[in-house]
Amino acid sequence: MISCIVTDLDGTLLNHESKISPQNVESLKMAQEKGVEVIVATGRNYPDVIEIFKDTGLKTWIIAANGATIHDPEGNRFDHVPMDKQKAMKLLQWLEERDYYYEVFSNDYLYSPQRGRQLIEIELDRLCTANPEISRAELEKHAITQFSQTGFSYINSYKEIEMPTIDVYNILAFSFDKQKLDAGWETFKDDPSITLVTSGTYNFEFEHKDASKGNALVKLAKHLGVPLKDILAIGDSMNDLSMLEKVGYPVAMGNAREDVKNASIEIAETNDEHGVANTVKRLVLSSIAI
Repeated sequence: MISCIVTDLDGTLLNHESKISPQNVESLKMAQEKGVEVIVATGRNYPDVIEIFKDTGLKTWIIAANGATIHDPEGNRFDHVPMDKQKAMKLLQWLEERDYYYEVFSNDYLYSPQRGRQLIEIELDRLCTANPEISRAELEKHAITQFSQTGFSYINSYKEIEMPTIDVYNILAFSFDKQKLDAGWETFKDDPSITLVTSGTYNFEFEHKDASKGNALVKLAKHLGVPLKDILAIGDSMNDLSMLEKVGYPVAMGNAREDVKNASIEIAETNDEHGVANTVKRLVLSSIAI
C-alpha cells in the first residue's frame, strides 16, 4: 500500500506556465489528510520552491537541487551534500571561459552572470537566423522559465563566490547552442568526482557525486520509516530516473521522455492535464477508506 508520494516539479506538478493547478494541490492535501507523506523532489533551489508553494497551503518535505539539499516541512535543513569547492570553481571557470549561461545554487541565493541574459539573446539570434523555421517565441518561453526563478544574485565573475561560507549545491549550464550542450556533456560525462544530469532539453547540471534525487529519497525514507516499496514517485525528466528506479510505484508523466516512461509501471496524463492529481486519486486515494 502506498504510504508516501514523491513528485517532481517542472513538467510534473507544475503546468507549462510553471503553476500548480488547484486539482494537484487538492489531491496532495487529501493524501496528507489520510496520513500519506508527501515529498517534493526538484532540481530547483530551495528558496525558489518555497516561493512556488507560498500561496498553496501545502507544507511538505522538500528535496531540492537534484538531491543536494533536504528540508523538513517547517523549513529546517535536514541534510545537504555540497560540492567540493575547488572542483566547483574549476567547473565554473570552464563555463565562464566558454561563454555559457550558468546558475549556481547555494545556501540562500542563485548566483548568475551579470551578462547572462545577453548570452542567451545572442544564442537565440544565431539559432533563429540560421533556422528561420524555428519558433523564437517557443524558445523564449524556456528562457523566461529559467529567468523567473526566485533568489537571483548577479555576479561579474565566478570568483565572487569563492569564499568558504558559500556552499555550492548545483551548477546549471543553459544553452540554445547544441554544440555547446554536447561539448559540456562529452567533456564531463566520465568525471567520477561529480554527478552530471540534465533536467531539460537545453541544460546540463553538475552536482556532488553522491547527490541525486534517488539518494536523497533513500535517506529521507529511512528517516521517516517508509519502505521504498511503498513509495509512489512521479516524474518526467532524466534527473527523475534515480528516484523512479528505487521505488515500488514509479509513474511517468504523459509528457515525459521515453527513457522515463520505460522506467515506469504506469503513464499518467500530462502536466497540463493534472497528471499528478489523477494519479494520486487513482493509485492512492481510491485505496484508502474514507
